[in-house]
Amino acid sequence: MTTAIAFIILLGVLITIHEYGHFIAARSVGIRVERFSIGIPPRFFTVKSVDDGFLINIYFFKLIEGRLAWSPIIQKTISSKGRIGSGTEYVIALLPLGGYVKMAGIIDENMDLKIEYKNDEFMSKPLWAKIWVLSAGVIMNTILAFFIFSAIGFFQGSPEINNDSIISEVVPDNPADLAGLIAGDRIIKIDDSYIDSWEALTNYIKARPDTELDLIVERGGEKFNLDIITTTRIDGLDSIGVIGIYPEILYADMTFGEAIGTGWSRTKDSFGMILMSLKMLGSGEATVKDFGGPIMIAQLAGQTAEAGLVPFLTFMALLSVNLAFLNILPIPVLDGGHILIHLIEALINRPLNLKARIIIQQIGMAFILILMVTIIFQDISRLFN
Repeated sequence: MTTAIAFIILLGVLITIHEYGHFIAARSVGIRVERFSIGIPPRFFTVKSVDDGFLINIYFFKLIEGRLAWSPIIQKTISSKGRIGSGTEYVIALLPLGGYVKMAGIIDENMDLKIEYKNDEFMSKPLWAKIWVLSAGVIMNTILAFFIFSAIGFFQGSPEINNDSIISEVVPDNPADLAGLIAGDRIIKIDDSYIDSWEALTNYIKARPDTELDLIVERGGEKFNLDIITTTRIDGLDSIGVIGIYPEILYADMTFGEAIGTGWSRTKDSFGMILMSLKMLGSGEATVKDFGGPIMIAQLAGQTAEAGLVPFLTFMALLSVNLAFLNILPIPVLDGGHILIHLIEALINRPLNLKARIIIQQIGMAFILILMVTIIFQDISRLFN
């Protein structure tokens, strides 16, 4: 239950922020927004901005001429005399797995051809306005990540490692756990070397992968010997020894300015992590099997939610960066793909014909579907293994 709720909240926030970016950008350049929808059809709750008020509808199954149909079961008008409506319909759909903003006069994957090139239509706007509107979702997701990282930094503080050689956490099923080490143990000697800091401890272990070590451990005022064999982890191009322990993390107060700097740094580093992952994918160091889809996202959402608010918000920020990066890629049906099409049209000084657009959209859709099916298949395989 926690996983499902966390997954819905996570996607709901990220998608709402993304689509709200498109919405406010469209309104800022005078584009009429016909529908702002959170979730994918069927519609469940709608509010339409009309002259002199709002029109509210709640949808459910209803008998119409002897047949069940999904239609409004409650309709209500809220009056506000003299109000000029925008005509925008705000929708909460039944399935919280997507969202969209329907703008007047835009040629997208829906291939809406009802374009009259009026002043309030997307296609009548200059190139800079089109790019601004199409990139606004990516910008909002990046701003959300920056805001979350900054807020965490400000309220949690700056993390600093306690340099004492005291174990704060033991990773289950790792050498330290299997050897009997527990949180609170102090390692005071390894082989013939005295250990007086966490830095000395980690440096000694890292230099000895797959090596048996003789530890002297202090626990509750008593000292005892313990043998442990390190395992190996690849760190860049080096093999290092690990036993599966973590130090105590202390948090120092952070000023507002430092929090802003931390937010910027962590957001930038998150994009860097994605680029590094793609580089590893291209070099063969990583494969598609290492990537996760909706099932993995749901699992991580549940795990981080159970771990606390900070882990959950951190995961939300990281996923928001991933969503921003994915959407700006120049792939048809994504925001970056739409921007690419408009740049091509600007270069050739004429709009692409309908046949060309259909072919481009079909190629993009096929690529996205193949990618989604592959990642979901890996998710399912990982789930059962």
